[in-house]
Amino acid sequence: MKFNRKQKHLFLKFFSMFSVIRGYNILIIIVAQYLTSIYILAHDIPLKKVILDINLFVLVLASAATIAGGYIINNFYDSEKDLINRPIKSQLDRLVNQNTKLSFYFILNFVAIVLASYVSFNAVVFFSIYIFGIWFYSHKLKKLPFIGNLTSAILTITPFFAIFLYYKNFETVIFVHAIFLFLMISMRELTKDLENIKGDLAQNYHTIPIIYGEKASKIMLTILTVLTLIPSYLLLYRFEIGYMYLFFYLAIILLILFIMLLWKSKTKMHYLILHNILKFIIVAGVFSIVLINVSIVLNRI
Repeated sequence: MKFNRKQKHLFLKFFSMFSVIRGYNILIIIVAQYLTSIYILAHDIPLKKVILDINLFVLVLASAATIAGGYIINNFYDSEKDLINRPIKSQLDRLVNQNTKLSFYFILNFVAIVLASYVSFNAVVFFSIYIFGIWFYSHKLKKLPFIGNLTSAILTITPFFAIFLYYKNFETVIFVHAIFLFLMISMRELTKDLENIKGDLAQNYHTIPIIYGEKASKIMLTILTVLTLIPSYLLLYRFEIGYMYLFFYLAIILLILFIMLLWKSKTKMHYLILHNILKFIIVAGVFSIVLINVSIVLNRI
């Protein structure tokens, strides 16, 4: 099957927008929200009832729309920096003009609020604050050391708070899981700062590596890694997590490897490898949730 010139152009624009909104990340977050609901937040509710819950479905869609909009506004403010840090991706992203991106940004946020209104007024307030928080981070806070990293980590886990508040499950194990994820994301954000020093410096971003140096950043990453071992230990030896213990043992091994490589890293490629190690741990953690109870599908249908 051959594509004509117009079809090829539309095809490229589709992939450009998919790249801008990082569709692959959104798909993982959607899967993560459902797995978290099924295996952790609503583990005592019949599986069919969770999967067919229209309110949960709407909250997940609202989260996806908000996150997609967040990636667009972040891309808008970071366009010049990305030309330096990610030239190939940046060229693909620029196939869609800025006006079109901003139009999609407002449409996605509007859709998110409409979807949230189906669930409750509180959901509308939650997503309104979330949308504002993403914009304020991209516009102001991202360039600030510590505050930018902390805000980014909080915004990344915010979609899980939406379903956490929906199910109102306050079991201790949930907070321990959340702390582990928060620390992992904080490590990833700081590693990204090390990876993107060149572009951040050119665009006058006041990130931790630029203000305090690479050595101080590596010390902070080492401290964060040690802190990550605390929730790992608690989840392994204080809570029932089924076969998910395999993931945490693997994560500990990879974190030890991460620290060993960190202190030998000097180039952008080195930091990219470290970033990918952390990304792999986070994504593997999402799909490892099913190991908490491998028989859950059979028992709860």
